[in-house]
Amino acid sequence: MQPNEILMREHRVIEQVLDCVEELAERAERDRKLDGPSAREAIDFLRNYADRWHHCKEEERLFPMLEARGLSPHQGPTYAMRFEHRQGRAHIGEMNDTIEGAAAGEEAAVGRFVSHARSYVSLLREHIQKEDDCLFPIADQTLSDDDRHELARQFEEAEREVGAEVAPERYVTLAGTLADRLGIGSKRS
Repeated sequence: MQPNEILMREHRVIEQVLDCVEELAERAERDRKLDGPSAREAIDFLRNYADRWHHCKEEERLFPMLEARGLSPHQGPTYAMRFEHRQGRAHIGEMNDTIEGAAAGEEAAVGRFVSHARSYVSLLREHIQKEDDCLFPIADQTLSDDDRHELARQFEEAEREVGAEVAPERYVTLAGTLADRLGIGSKRS
């Protein structure tokens, strides 16, 4: 599988959890209380699968290779993608900080969770679209066959380094479990 295909496949799993986060926010706003266990699982997924497993391949492997082939690390697509990753991490941290209070029905905590959840979901959906529709085609045009082969090797290396700690299969299963629990599967059809 080509490196961009690997990343796009992972995007689809991340989008499933974005749908779950959106549903959690809608329910929390409506019920004035957050489903704490599901929110904790979603945050765990976002921190480990989306960030440690997926973003590390982009930030530590793909982006540096693109920059070595002429893209600027100080402006342009890779700079923008890194910036958005940092914004996403900030939203995840804010959501995480509100879980206990929001699960207890504290109005301010529920409001903060909902606000950061919606901002995060919007940011990541647009971010994924930019990567799928703009950055990855740039990569396809910029990288040679040898570069793509090397990048695939580097992805395997990154997966070995992080895989034992992250256990990506567990997170793919968790994404499906969360979606089933929240009734997301029927919404995506």
